[in-house]
Amino acid sequence: MDIKEKDSRYIANTYARFPITLKEGKGSLVYDDKGAQYIDLGTGIAVNTFGYCDSLWVAAVTNQLNALQHSSNLYYSEPCVRLAELLCERTGMEKVFFSNSGAEANECAIKVARKYAAEKKGSDCYKIVTLKNSFHGRTITTLAATGQDVFHKDFLPLTEGFIYCEANNSQQLRKIAETENIAAIMFECVQGEGGVLPLDQEFINTIFEISENYGILTIADEVQTGNGRTGELYSYMHYGVKPDIVSTAKGLAGGLPLGATMLGERVKDVLTPSSHGSTFGGNPVACAGALNILSRIDQKLLSQVREKSNYIIEKLSAAKGVKSVSGMGLMLGIETEKDASEVISQCQKQGVLVIKAKNKVRLLPALNIPFDLLEKAVNVIIDALE
Repeated sequence: MDIKEKDSRYIANTYARFPITLKEGKGSLVYDDKGAQYIDLGTGIAVNTFGYCDSLWVAAVTNQLNALQHSSNLYYSEPCVRLAELLCERTGMEKVFFSNSGAEANECAIKVARKYAAEKKGSDCYKIVTLKNSFHGRTITTLAATGQDVFHKDFLPLTEGFIYCEANNSQQLRKIAETENIAAIMFECVQGEGGVLPLDQEFINTIFEISENYGILTIADEVQTGNGRTGELYSYMHYGVKPDIVSTAKGLAGGLPLGATMLGERVKDVLTPSSHGSTFGGNPVACAGALNILSRIDQKLLSQVREKSNYIIEKLSAAKGVKSVSGMGLMLGIETEKDASEVISQCQKQGVLVIKAKNKVRLLPALNIPFDLLEKAVNVIIDALE
């Protein structure tokens, strides 16, 4: 059997894979098992921050791998501590809990919010407001937090205690805050899986106004939007606000599994020994990779992300077959006249890998993609739209 046949035989049938077997890559170029070259604008769904096999990242990971690959959280670990320190310095948050994925980072955020609310307001204060069209993960609780029925239907009953509000509907959010006993409001500044849709500044302002008036915690889900993806280190920074809790993962470790839940002043001491944990969370190899990634996301790089974003938006907005372009930074969604799947297939045939978000073509290129490759890839997308 070949790879595709063995995949079908031995791997759970949860992914509608593209008909491509990737073998190796460097930077923003990746090659399949037949030697065909592709410009990758998906980066493993916003994971490979600096593309494939970045030499500085590989060196950092390899050095740590040759020193200590795992220790568990029963002992101190320098990479884990250094990464937590850097995250706090870059965000103004106070403490960090490390896990392995975005769903786990969001689970931790939810647990912290409920524990804080129970201690401050009583055990009946546990409800969390999330937004319709949101996506927060695939565990039973993060599915419950996700405001999309399509993800719920096969796994009922879900964890109770989540209330869904229309995104950008300040009036509805105020009514919920007035009538319900709310522990926290959880939001993505750009709804990625929901169609790459940014929240309005006015709505973000309302979230934080309600937080202040009612003592409700704010949770920013930065799993996909974080780590430079939107042109700021974290997308909430575009809005001039500071959440109580920030979750992130995906691009944090540049290709290794790592999640982080950052805790602000109000909640920094909520977690106590044995109240939460993770065997692999804060793994030294993953943290070494993340230290390398985070230390290189500076203002110069973020400025380049914004410049590349402006180029893509300008080119594609003027292209035939494009209805709209949404998103922020290098996290963009293209609403096309053609079926998005057809556009994606045409791009693959012409050597460009793009992915999908609902009915849109989604672009998540490496933050440091060379401009000449980006220009070539955008022209391929334009050709595929005709």
